[in-house]
Amino acid sequence: MLSNCPTPEHIVNIDTQKLYDILSEVKHSRINLDKVSDIQNIAKNSFGIKFALDGFTFELKQLIAQIQFLESQLKDLENEINSIYETFNCYLSTIPGISNTLAAIILSEIGDINKFSSPAKLVAFAGIDPSVNQSGEFVGTENTLSKRGSPFLRRALFLAAFVAENNNSTLKDYYQKKIKEGKHHYVATRCCC
Repeated sequence: MLSNCPTPEHIVNIDTQKLYDILSEVKHSRINLDKVSDIQNIAKNSFGIKFALDGFTFELKQLIAQIQFLESQLKDLENEINSIYETFNCYLSTIPGISNTLAAIILSEIGDINKFSSPAKLVAFAGIDPSVNQSGEFVGTENTLSKRGSPFLRRALFLAAFVAENNNSTLKDYYQKKIKEGKHHYVATRCCC
């Protein structure tokens, strides 16, 4: 959009139907012709940039080209992760909420699952176990995450739990149970992890 119409003057001078077509190509864009006319009216009343317009337009187009280049690199990286992940005999991505990318992160952070003799040790390695706050006879009642393990694994599990608690009926029920117990959203999501 911005590469075609970088300034308010461009938006005002472009045909309404052509602007509608450009905006319709943007992902997740729900726009109608009335909204396009509103955008053009706002652009008409905008003070915009009056000096060094050509320089600012060129700079904006260069920044957009850099963003598009980075997006294409990210897509290539995701494709490479997917192709490497497919070579493993792993079914992590069949779990709701775990994409191939998250599965690859989880696999790379855990390594050989057999090195953990119990699920509690894996939970501790991920750093999603509660920390104990005590000193002498004082024992704290509000425990936080220990965060002593892998931050990458912890983030991947949190993202997976966030999606799974909305799509997996068992985790959704468990999440709702924790919310009804008075737990905060993040605490309930951590429980799902």
